[in-house]
Amino acid sequence: MCAIMGYTGTDLPMETLSAAFARLKSRGPDDTRTLQVPGGSLLFHRLAIMGPEPEGMQPFTAPDGSAVVCNGELYGFRTMKLALEEKGYAFQSGSDCELLLPLWREYGTDLFAKLDAEFALVLYDGPTGQFVAARDPIGIRPLYYGYSKSGKILFASEPKSLMGLTDKIMPFPPGHYYKDGKFTCYRDMTKVEEVSRDSLEETCRKIKELLILGVAKRLDADVPVGFLLSGGLDSSLVCAIAARLLGKPIETYAIGMDVDAIDLKYARQVAEHIGSHHHEIIMTEQDVLDALDTVVYTLGTYDITTIRASMGMYLLCRAIHQQSDVRVLLTGEISDELFGYKYTDFAPSPKAFQEESEKRIRELHMYDVLRADRCISANSLEARVPFGDLDFVEYVMSIDPAKKMNIYGKGKYLLRRAFEGDYLPKSILQREKAAFSDAVGHSMVDDLKAYADRLYGDDWREQAERYAYHAKPFTKESLLYREIFEKYYPGQAEMVADYWMPNRTWPGCDVDDPSARVLGNYGASGE
Repeated sequence: MCAIMGYTGTDLPMETLSAAFARLKSRGPDDTRTLQVPGGSLLFHRLAIMGPEPEGMQPFTAPDGSAVVCNGELYGFRTMKLALEEKGYAFQSGSDCELLLPLWREYGTDLFAKLDAEFALVLYDGPTGQFVAARDPIGIRPLYYGYSKSGKILFASEPKSLMGLTDKIMPFPPGHYYKDGKFTCYRDMTKVEEVSRDSLEETCRKIKELLILGVAKRLDADVPVGFLLSGGLDSSLVCAIAARLLGKPIETYAIGMDVDAIDLKYARQVAEHIGSHHHEIIMTEQDVLDALDTVVYTLGTYDITTIRASMGMYLLCRAIHQQSDVRVLLTGEISDELFGYKYTDFAPSPKAFQEESEKRIRELHMYDVLRADRCISANSLEARVPFGDLDFVEYVMSIDPAKKMNIYGKGKYLLRRAFEGDYLPKSILQREKAAFSDAVGHSMVDDLKAYADRLYGDDWREQAERYAYHAKPFTKESLLYREIFEKYYPGQAEMVADYWMPNRTWPGCDVDDPSARVLGNYGASGE
């Protein structure tokens, strides 16, 4: 990961901006550079992944006075680079982001829709004196904004660096660019132009082909790559595909509680099947409670699901950073939102299933994607998400939702069928999903609830009223997380849309806990 910041005014001195930006140093510990341009400032922390030589340091500048900072990966950039060199552009480094200014000069704002990338950027256009910002269509790379007291817009990779500089912090909308004082949507991943009429066999063939391509793109790095392996279907598929593509043992990492780690045994089975170098991290109740404050501050959220699922992920990534030379991690996020989760079994119709999927994809950047980004980047690592590949997402969203619903007696049937064969043991390929926050051990969530019970008495609802301005806490556990959040981000709860919960309007989903454990169809998922 890297960190970026941009300010479109001159009233905030660089010293003030740099001090705020320093809170994001873990995202880019290798180097820091600031640049003042006419009318504003650009700041950059670097984690060197592609073209790690000094020439790849940002901000990149152009002879016409333009400059750019970008936290991103541009897939297929080597081909684009050759095409730009044929047009007369020269490059000084192996960095993919060095292509952005030439691409901007060639295409202007049309550039963003052309990128196959995970990115967030702030660009200063020298000839016009305008600032432009943009974010990838899924929101895999983070970007936030707010306005200074003088009314000038600020951009930063995380909200913690905007605290004290603006009264209200909001997430930059994915798939949009900012120019001329307004946000414009350049690509909506939830919009289906034409529903796919492919047969079941053709649908599964394309799912397999596109996911393999999505993994292959994300193996390109100039530093060591590792893999998070929970033992669930999604991360197991990513690892199995990567192992086959690379033709050598990969580095896989799993975490679980010291008493009832559900997924560790399944992760071991996958690791043995694909021949990986497998590493296990064990965490305790005390480890979880000790890290809670740090995790909430790191995430910048109060959402129950996100925090629960982040405890294991944060501690695992911390161990990877401390114990290995891995700098890039591939993960299995986004599959649930595309293919369905335990609660989408209750969808009353294909139309309702599709609408729920669209909502989840639009909001992913505030929940699962945020979790992966923060847990990984806080430990100076980079996240790559193959299920978020734009071609893959576009195709799966176009599949007739009647095919994606659980009409087969098995969730994610299309994905499982697509990879029938020897990629994974049948026991893993057909295994029912356990929620990640539960899969590290049911005791972890129970420990967090018990901790909240010890902290709050019968008057907890009165305490929760203090936060009624947005997403009022509705359990002692949610109050615990909200109070930690408000300590670090007072009054900023609107950064998150609401709690990530099952659709309460569906029969069987009117529950007060986000864990799939409370649903009637959880069955053997947690065994």
